[in-house]
Amino acid sequence: MMKISKYQIFLIILFIAHSGHGAINPKYSDGWLLENYLVFLFVPLILIVSIYFKLSNLSYTLITIFMILHVIGSHYTYAETPFGYILQDWFGSARNMYDRLVHFSFGFLIAYPIREVFVRLGRTKGLWGFYFPIELTLGFSALYEIIEWLTVQATSPGAGLAFLGAQGDIWDAQKDMALAGIGSVITMIIIAVINLIYNRNFKSEIKESLHIEKGDRPLGEIKLKEWMKRR
Repeated sequence: MMKISKYQIFLIILFIAHSGHGAINPKYSDGWLLENYLVFLFVPLILIVSIYFKLSNLSYTLITIFMILHVIGSHYTYAETPFGYILQDWFGSARNMYDRLVHFSFGFLIAYPIREVFVRLGRTKGLWGFYFPIELTLGFSALYEIIEWLTVQATSPGAGLAFLGAQGDIWDAQKDMALAGIGSVITMIIIAVINLIYNRNFKSEIKESLHIEKGDRPLGEIKLKEWMKRR
């Protein structure tokens, strides 16, 4: 069992401070509560898991930054966050852009922790250690959009619309997922470049990950028949 480090404690205090500030007089209290149900669930889960499976300080830092961005959005609602209006002016958009920033940040910031978990638990190297974190990021992003849809269906119209934050864009969910995907791709490219510079085995690991071992056989019905014969 691993102990929580001083740096982790610092990140926890930092997040609690931002969360406490964000919980004071949120713009829409019902919307704030809806936005933070997943936070109430996953933050304790991350802390519990960290006792047994510790991630790098980099991963915890990236997760904390993302959670703070979310806390800011939940305080004002994503459709009315002040910094989103600044982004709106910069990009010449017709809508508040804060939710776009956070969805991009989900891919850009969370793809690395996902990769760390995937590589360590799946013992994956080479190309798949870069490709599957992108897939998982897109999968989690899609899952969130489904949760968002179901939540809106089950709550009052006012709270649901504040939680959805689509701002009249019928393609809002697709654009959010696309931005998360773009963020994850950028992160994987950065990690690949770092590996190319510092990891002497990087090229060989890429080649090895594409190599099919001798004796490799299909699964499906072939594997099922083998199992049935062994019974």
